[in-house]
Amino acid sequence: MACIEVASNPKPHAVFVPYPAQGHIKPMLQLAKLFHHKGFHITFVNTEFNHYRFLKSLGPDSLNGFPDFNFETIPDGLPPSDFEVTQDIPSLCDSIRKNLSLPPFLDLLAKLNGSASSSSSSSSSNNNNNNNNPPVTCIVSDRLMLFTIGAGEEFGIPVVMFITIAASVFMTYSQLPALVKKGLAPLKDEACLINGFLDKVIDWIPGIKDIRLRDISTSLLTTNPEDIMLEACHTLPKASAFVIHSFYELEPEVLDALSSSTETPNIYAVWSCGFIRSGLVGS
Repeated sequence: MACIEVASNPKPHAVFVPYPAQGHIKPMLQLAKLFHHKGFHITFVNTEFNHYRFLKSLGPDSLNGFPDFNFETIPDGLPPSDFEVTQDIPSLCDSIRKNLSLPPFLDLLAKLNGSASSSSSSSSSNNNNNNNNPPVTCIVSDRLMLFTIGAGEEFGIPVVMFITIAASVFMTYSQLPALVKKGLAPLKDEACLINGFLDKVIDWIPGIKDIRLRDISTSLLTTNPEDIMLEACHTLPKASAFVIHSFYELEPEVLDALSSSTETPNIYAVWSCGFIRSGLVGS
């Protein structure tokens, strides 16, 4: 992966940024454990809401981790009094769009690199073993955390996008520009949902045989041109690499098509993040 080649320090440092929902955090954490097992220094970045939710549920020392596996936070704007707020997906997406921004993340990266440049200085953090961080060499980001792309450009480090969905679904997302050009997305109005428009056959998506428009992700079948999923699809090609939660034997045609595309270079399939932990000891 490209981020390994950038590091001048013997231990590369990957900063993981999951989307702040349980179904995204857990596989990202398993992937971070795999990177750690392969010799990476890890900084795992939760939002403040989720960080304190973990502490409340598991105890004040539950996120202390190892000296080279640290947890940090960035602000999210979610009310700490509402324990179940992240279960409301529309509200969560809206809060992320409004409150999760580039400047706090840039500050965090600067702090991590600052502690790397001065081993004798002590910095405040959510984990008390990060005085000797190696310099940040790559960012591993959920595909929906769009501000990480700008951070990678600012610091001159690669951004690897982690895709928690199947390769075939990701392929349909990558075809959004073509869907827009052909007038298929976003939907012009809600009448398209019931007038037979969704029965249109799509036979031109690489690696995917004939499907109907209604068979692609409902996230793309929105009538809102500013939908966060549409924005995410336009931003993805700027990433240096993509790690997809799949394996070649399951989706060979789609993974081959993604690998050969100039818009999605450096495709890596990792399966299954949920079972990595049980296999690390014997690997």
